[in-house]
Parts: sequence; structure tokens; C-alpha cells
Amino acid sequence: MIHASRELLQQHYIDLKDRPFYPGLVEYMHSGPVVAMVWQGANAVKTARKMLGETKPDDSNPGTIRGDFAVQVGRNIIHGSDSVASAEKEISLWFTAEEVTSWKSCSHDWVYE
Repeated sequence: MIHASRELLQQHYIDLKDRPFYPGLVEYMHSGPVVAMVWQGANAVKTARKMLGETKPDDSNPGTIRGDFAVQVGRNIIHGSDSVASAEKEISLWFTAEEVTSWKSCSHDWVYE
């Protein structure tokens, strides 16, 4: 859990900088702490996107994070990378290489081929 700097948030959302909601998004994200995570596993990005739900909470299915806990798109409560390339870029913004730990669960070989 960290309180991200404005500079980090501006860089994280740089692809949205020309959008009218960009300043408000940065301010909202800067208004309190965030929990930054790196997930690993087969199809982690695709699976995470399903768990998050649609960007617009009212388009999200019940049982997804946004479907259960978000009301408006500007406060959709969670961000998830939309591709492996985006994930790699975003991970490098939020974490140093030493902070990212890869591990193998004892049940790995029961779950994965």
C-alpha cells in the first residue's frame, strides 16, 4: 500500500493525458493510498480483466470487482493492465526489479500442465 506521487500517476496514465477527465483521474488516485500488485500465472492479464469487470461499472457482471463495488466509471475502484505489454510497462513504473517476487506454489504441478 502506497500513496502514489502525482508524478507517478501522471506517468501511469500518460496515454490518457489529452482526455478531459485526466486531471480529475490523477487527483482522485492521489487522494488516498492505493494497493499496487503484480499477479502471475497462466493468462494472468486476461483472467484479471474478467475478475475486474468492464470499465463501466454498470456494464459489469455481478461477482466482478466493479460489478459489486463500483458505481461510476470515474470511480471504478480498480485498474488492471489491458495487455502483457502494458503490464510490463506499468510494473516497471510501480516496482523495482528487486521488489517483484516470483514464486511457485506447492500445488502448481497439480494445476498446470
